[in-house]
Amino acid sequence: MTEEIEEQRTDLHPASQFMILVLLIGCGFIALCIVGGSLIIGFYGLDAIKSLGSLNDNITPKALNAFRVLQSLSSVFLFLLPPVFFARIIVHEPRNYLKFTIKFPSVLLLVVLIIVFISSPLMEWMVTLNQNMVFPDSLKWLFQKLKDSEDQATQAMKILLNMKSPSDLIINLIMVGALPAICEEFLFRGAIQTIFTRWTKNPHWGIWIAAILFSAMHMQFFGFLPRMMLGVAFGYFVWWSGSIWTSVWAHFLNNGTAVVVTYLFQQKLIKLNPDDQHVFNYAGYAFSLIITVLLFTLYRKLTLQQKTIPLE
Repeated sequence: MTEEIEEQRTDLHPASQFMILVLLIGCGFIALCIVGGSLIIGFYGLDAIKSLGSLNDNITPKALNAFRVLQSLSSVFLFLLPPVFFARIIVHEPRNYLKFTIKFPSVLLLVVLIIVFISSPLMEWMVTLNQNMVFPDSLKWLFQKLKDSEDQATQAMKILLNMKSPSDLIINLIMVGALPAICEEFLFRGAIQTIFTRWTKNPHWGIWIAAILFSAMHMQFFGFLPRMMLGVAFGYFVWWSGSIWTSVWAHFLNNGTAVVVTYLFQQKLIKLNPDDQHVFNYAGYAFSLIITVLLFTLYRKLTLQQKTIPLE
C-alpha cells in the first residue's frame, strides 16, 4: 500500500496528457459511430437506427436490442479503449494509470459492500437536496432545458430496465452493472484521477476533479451532487487501496443493486418502488452518515496496515 504520488516517468505535462486523452475519447466516439452504426444496420436494419432517435414505451424488440448494443459499445469505445490506449501507448505506464493490481486486502471488498448499502439513505438525501434546487426567474429557461434532458435520460433508462424475464435481468446486470463499472472506472479513477493528481500534486484535488468530471459526463443535472459524491468515494477507495478493482466493485454494487431492485419490483416480489426518493427520514440520514464515516475510517485503517505490501 502506498499513498505517495507516483513519480512521473513521461515527459508529457499532465495538461498535455489530458488533452490527448480527450482527443482519444473523440476518436472513440467516431469509431463508435462507424462500428456501432454498421453493426446495428447490419443486424437490425436502418429502421432500428431511426427508432433510437425517439425512444418510447412502444419500442420494437429490434430497436431495443440495437439500443443495448449501442449502450454496450459506448462504454467500450468511450470509456475503456481510450484510457487503455493512453496508458499503454502514450505514457507507457499502464500500472500507474490504470491501477489494475489485485494486491489489496480482500476484506476491503466486504467493507465496500457494507458502505454501498449503509450509505443509501445518505445518497437519497443528496438526491432530494439536488432535485429541490431553485433557479432564479432569469434562469427558468435553463431549468426547463435541464429538466427535459433529465426526462429523456430517465425515459431511456426506463426502457432499458423494462425486464420481463431472468435473462433480461442478467443482460442488464452485465450491460448496466458490470460493463459501465469497469469501463468508467478505468477512465475516471484510473487515467483522469492520476492525471489531475500529478497535475495538482495533490491526490485530494485529483479525486474531486475526477469526480466532478465523472458526474458531469452523465449530463444529468438533478443527479449531479449524489453522483459526484459517489465519484469521490470511488476515488478514495482507489487512492487508499492502490487498486482500481475496489472502485469497480463499488460501482457495480451501486448500479447492480438498482437493476435487481427494479426487477424485483416489476415482478411484484417486493413493494419498494426504486423510483421512490422518500424512503428514509432524517434519523435514517444521520445514522447513515455516521456509520458511513466510521466505515471509511475502517477502510483507511485496513489499507494503512498493508503499507509493507507492494501494489505495483
